[in-house]
Amino acid sequence: MIKIVFTSIIVYASVLAIAPIQERSLSANVTEYSAPKAGKIPIDPKRWYQVNHVGTGLEGLFDGVTDVSVNTGWGKILSNFDAYYPLLEGEQLTIESIRFYDGAGTNLETPVTLSIITEKWERIPIGRFIGDKYQAWVGPDPTQPNEFTLKTSIKNARYLVLNSSGDYPTEMELYGTYQAGKEPALAARRSYPFRHTLGINGFEWYAQDPDAPSPLRVVEDSRINALKSFSSMRHYMDWDKLEAEQGSYTYNPTFSGSWTYDGMYERLQKEGIEVLACLQTLPKWMENTYPADGRDYSNIPARYGSDLSLPSSYIEHARVGFQYMARYGFNKNIDPSLVKVSPIVTSAGVNVLKIGLGLIRYIECNNEPDKFWKGRNGYQSAREYAANLSAFYDGHKNTMGPGVGVKNADPSVTVVIGGMSASTTDYVRAMIDWCKEFRGYRPDGSINLCWDVINQHLYANDAKSSQSGGATRGAAPELAGVGEQAAEFVKLARQYAGGMPVWITEAGYDVNQGSPFHAIPIGEKSVLETQADWTLRTSLLYSRIGIDRVFFFQAYDDNLLNPTQFSSMGLLNANKSRKPAADYLYQAKNLLGDYQYKETLNKDPLVDRYEQDGQSAYVLLIPDERGRTGTYNLPVNKGDTVQICTPAVGRDEMTKTTQVSQTGTITINVSETPVFVMPFSKAGEVKNNDLSSLQIFPNPAADYAELAMENGANEAVDVTVYGSSGRRLKQVSFAKPVRQLRAQIDLGSLPNGIYMLEVRQGQARLVKKIIRAR
Repeated sequence: MIKIVFTSIIVYASVLAIAPIQERSLSANVTEYSAPKAGKIPIDPKRWYQVNHVGTGLEGLFDGVTDVSVNTGWGKILSNFDAYYPLLEGEQLTIESIRFYDGAGTNLETPVTLSIITEKWERIPIGRFIGDKYQAWVGPDPTQPNEFTLKTSIKNARYLVLNSSGDYPTEMELYGTYQAGKEPALAARRSYPFRHTLGINGFEWYAQDPDAPSPLRVVEDSRINALKSFSSMRHYMDWDKLEAEQGSYTYNPTFSGSWTYDGMYERLQKEGIEVLACLQTLPKWMENTYPADGRDYSNIPARYGSDLSLPSSYIEHARVGFQYMARYGFNKNIDPSLVKVSPIVTSAGVNVLKIGLGLIRYIECNNEPDKFWKGRNGYQSAREYAANLSAFYDGHKNTMGPGVGVKNADPSVTVVIGGMSASTTDYVRAMIDWCKEFRGYRPDGSINLCWDVINQHLYANDAKSSQSGGATRGAAPELAGVGEQAAEFVKLARQYAGGMPVWITEAGYDVNQGSPFHAIPIGEKSVLETQADWTLRTSLLYSRIGIDRVFFFQAYDDNLLNPTQFSSMGLLNANKSRKPAADYLYQAKNLLGDYQYKETLNKDPLVDRYEQDGQSAYVLLIPDERGRTGTYNLPVNKGDTVQICTPAVGRDEMTKTTQVSQTGTITINVSETPVFVMPFSKAGEVKNNDLSSLQIFPNPAADYAELAMENGANEAVDVTVYGSSGRRLKQVSFAKPVRQLRAQIDLGSLPNGIYMLEVRQGQARLVKKIIRAR
C-alpha cells in the first residue's frame, strides 16, 4: 500500500499547476484538464467523521452560511487531525473546481488540506486553505486565490479527507460531475433473549471476600447469591494482576490481592452468570516507561514513545491476552510450550499451568480507549485503537509471531470493543475504515474486522449528552436520546459489520442528588423506586432497539455520600441485599428472561410484544417521568387467561393477578412502572426446549468444531454427525448442568466433505450443515 502525502506549499502547488503527470505516477487517478461543468457536487455533511475528540460535526462547512465560523469543539486531544468522507458504493465524483469561503482569521501555520484517497489507498492533495484573505471566495491553490478551476480534473476518489488543526473555511464547495451511490444493504436484524440485557459491572471482590483472614481468597456464597440478581457480569480485570512482572503470568492466585480467578469463574459459570472479562489498565512495568509526571495506570496499553499507529506497538497487550485466553478459553489444543505461568509460590498457593478451562468466551480489549479526560497519554484515536485491536485479536493477521492475540489461543472467543464513551458512531466508523485499509476483506467479501462485538457506554441524562457534559440530572431512558444513539450503532453494525451484536456495557443512575446522572423522586415514588423504574426500562428500551447485551454500572456503590457521577449507582446494598432496581431486574429475568422482543404495537403507552416458542408476552409502560398513568385495551383471544405481573420492591416475584378475556381484549392499567402480561400456562416458567442460540464454529472446520448454546434446560445435548448419504457416522452426548454449554466435536477421523449435525435436547431438534476441510 502506498501513501503519498504532500505537505510543502511548493510540492502542493505543483500538483495543482501543470506539473507533468507522469512524474507523479498517478495517471490512473488524475486526468488531463477539461472544461469544468457547472454542477455543484452534493455533499452529505453528516457523512463526515473526524479522527479526534470533537464536540460537533462539520455541518457548518456545507450549510451555505458564509459569515459563521465552523467550530467542532474546544480542547481537542490531537492538534492536527483528519476528517474522512467515505464515498458510497457506486458513487463517483469528478472534481473540476473547488472554492473555499475565507471568513475571519488566518491559519498560515496550520493550513487545511483537502485530499482524495484512491482505491489503491494513495492520498492525493487537491486543495489548500490558509485563510489569508477576508470575506472572499478563494480557490484551491493559495498562490492563485482567484483561480477555482483545477488544471487537472480529479476522479477515482474513495474518500475525501480534510486535514486540519481545527481552523476551517466557513464554507467549502466542489464542482464537477457526480454519480450517486447507494447505502449498504442492512443485514437482518437479530433477536436476543431479554435476560441478556440484565448484566452488571463488577470486580473480583464482588464474588470473593477481601477481608477474609485466609491469604487465599475464596468465593463467598452470600456475594454470589447477590450477583444472581443479574444474568452476567462484566469483570474489570487489571493487567497488573496477571503480569506484574513482564513475561510472568499468574491467575490463581493473582499477583496482587491473592484473588483466585479459577474458582470465581467456575462458580459464576455454575450459577449461570456469564462473564465478560474486561482487560484494562497498565502493569507498573509498562506505566513506568512514561515520564514521571505522565504516569497513570489508565494510559494507552503501549510503551511510552511507541508509534501508536502500528499494531506492533501493542505486542505486550496482545501477549497477555493470548495467555489469559489460553487458560480460560475453550481450546485445549494449544502448544503447551507457548503457555506460561509464573512459578510463584506464596502462602496463598501456587500457580499451576492449565489450558482450555472453558470458563471465558467474551473478552473486552481495554475500557474506554477514547477517554479524552485523561489527555493524550490516555486517549487513542480511532485508528490507533484499531491497530491495538488488530494486534490483540489475531496478532495483526498472524504477522506478529506465536503466542500473540486472543484468537490464536481460542478461535471461538468473542472479542468486544472496549466500551466507547462518545455517543456518536464516528469512532467506530474510523476503526472500520482502518480495517479496510490495513486488514482488507475476507473471502466472502466482508471487511476483515478485528472485533466481534461493537460496544458503547451510554448514560441517560437531561442534556442527552451521555458522558459529554452539560447534564444536571438523569432522565427517563426514552426521553434522554440514548435510544436514538444506540439505534445508530445497530444500524452501523447492520450496514458495515454483517449485523454483528452491539452491546451497552455501562448504563445507570446515581441516587446521590448532587450527581449529574441522578434519578429523581416522582410523585410518591422515592429516588430508589425511580432508579428501579428507569433501570428496568433501560433494559426494555435496548431490547426494543436491537441491543444484544446490557451491563449496568455497578453492583455496589463506591460512596453514597459522594456526588461525583457513578459513585452512587450501585444496585445492591452493602449487606448484599437487593435495592429496588435489582429486585426489578431479578423478577424480570425470571419472568421474561428467555423471551425475545418481536415488535412494538403502540408508542404511548409503549406496548412491546415478546415471543418464546410461539407464545406471546407483552410489556406495557408510559415512557415519561411525570407520574402519568393510563389504560390500554390489549387484544387477547376471547376465553384466554393471562397473568398481569407488576414489579414489587423487596420480593423475589412480581405481584401477579389473573384475568380471563371475556370480549377479545383486556384493559390494562399502565404507569411509568412496566407491567408484564404473560400467557397463563407459561407465566414464570423456564423454557426447556429452545435451541435457537446454537452455534457451530469454525465452519469450515479442521479437526474440531465448537458447539455453543444457551438455554434454561439441563437435559443432556446429543449430537449426531451424518454423511451426505444420510449415514450416521458419529454420535456424542454432552452433559449440560448450567445455562451455557461449550463443547468440542472431534471431526479428525472424517474425510473432507459436507456433513449434517443433528443436535437434540429433550424434544427439541436442530440440524446444521458443517464442512470438514483440513
